[in-house]
Amino acid sequence: MDSKKILDAAESYRAGMSSFLRDMISHPSESCEEKEVVACIKAEMEKLGYDKVEVDGLGNVIGWMGEGGKIIAIDSHIDTVGIGNRNNWTADPYEGWEDDAIIYGRGGSDQEGGMASAVYGAKIMKDLDLIPAGYKIMVVGSVQEEDCDGMCWQYIVNKFFPANGIKKEQVEFVISTEPTDGGIYRGHRGRMEIRVDVKGVSCHGSAPERGDNAIYKMADILQDVRALNENPAGSTVEVKGLVKMLDPEFNPEHYEDARFLGRGTCTTSQIFYTSPSRCAVADSCSISIDRRMTAGETWDSCLQEIRDLPSVKKYGEDVKVSMYMYDRPSWTGEVYETEAYFPTWINKESAAHVQALVDAHHALFGDKRLGHSDADPARDAMHLRQRPLTDKWTFSTNGVAIQGRYGIPCVGFGPGAESQAHAPNEIIWKDDLVRCAALYAAVPSLYREENKTADVSQFRAGKTDNDIK
Repeated sequence: MDSKKILDAAESYRAGMSSFLRDMISHPSESCEEKEVVACIKAEMEKLGYDKVEVDGLGNVIGWMGEGGKIIAIDSHIDTVGIGNRNNWTADPYEGWEDDAIIYGRGGSDQEGGMASAVYGAKIMKDLDLIPAGYKIMVVGSVQEEDCDGMCWQYIVNKFFPANGIKKEQVEFVISTEPTDGGIYRGHRGRMEIRVDVKGVSCHGSAPERGDNAIYKMADILQDVRALNENPAGSTVEVKGLVKMLDPEFNPEHYEDARFLGRGTCTTSQIFYTSPSRCAVADSCSISIDRRMTAGETWDSCLQEIRDLPSVKKYGEDVKVSMYMYDRPSWTGEVYETEAYFPTWINKESAAHVQALVDAHHALFGDKRLGHSDADPARDAMHLRQRPLTDKWTFSTNGVAIQGRYGIPCVGFGPGAESQAHAPNEIIWKDDLVRCAALYAAVPSLYREENKTADVSQFRAGKTDNDIK
């Protein structure tokens, strides 16, 4: 591998990647509304000479380079969240303005910047003949990740692959281009979306004692949910906090993995109610809970934790605790129903695909994270990057399906910063785009298949009892 040639090639595409990213940003692409950005990506792949470009039934755009039977995939989700309060933005979030160092706009770091680097990384592979014999490169622009992490890859594995005569075992590994602050990430916490429904009885508000106010019941439950997240784990509290999973007393098999990932969390993210009118007692109240799961926690243990809260037990059969299902149609109209459960996963640091990225980084850039230094803290990357090169994400990615559900090896290296995700005035650094494209191009020739082991997972949470096809 000629590192200088790869670095020079990536640098030569700096302007092309920047222009492509600005073009993607200019097409608002919230989940289920990605049609225009898919067309933009497809056109760019075709312009760059991809061997094949296609859009699957769900709306994922997929570009191919090479002819082998083994697959190395690079995944970028191309949907974004909305912009929130427009007044929090100092410029048009869909203009994609740029200067010498950054590109501004919704989707820059999360996560269309990764798509730009991936598309050009595969182009460099073709330019420099870096695709090993027997391999082909699969570049995926995946949809609906912000709505339902990994559902896009459930569709790819269960629908697209079989329809095209591909087995998931052909995929050697997947590189996620989610932002990694200059690091190589080998796992992250899982998550699930929990719903709590409380029943009440309505009556006229002038005599509330005649009814049973569901909002008051939920108020008790809300305090217990908060306690579950914030309490310590000692004997002094009735509701033991989620921090307990970092303690070998409560998590003897997986506490070390939990310490690597960080503790689980829960927070109330939504609240709903029904009432006959503003002068009546509420007859139902519901909340959504965002539950982040660390190693050692399972989907059923998390549901049971809520069911065991003192307030939930207090109100007995008037409370129902369940997991959300997802069935929102994609931009093509396709519906892929799945549960809102996203398994935790960690790779072994010694896994062959992780080491391929580490070796590529060492060869191209050295053993430390790199980034743009700037006197303006809003534009500086380096204050975020004083951490080990190999680490983990705080948030969740499509890896919850790729490796969490299916055991397909997955590893992350992506342009941008986690802190930019979902934030106003989102930016990405052009240097990151160039570095990531270079690393993607270098990885296939450094992957040592002979070092692959039967199980690359250090920890992988189990699936549910549901048979999701």
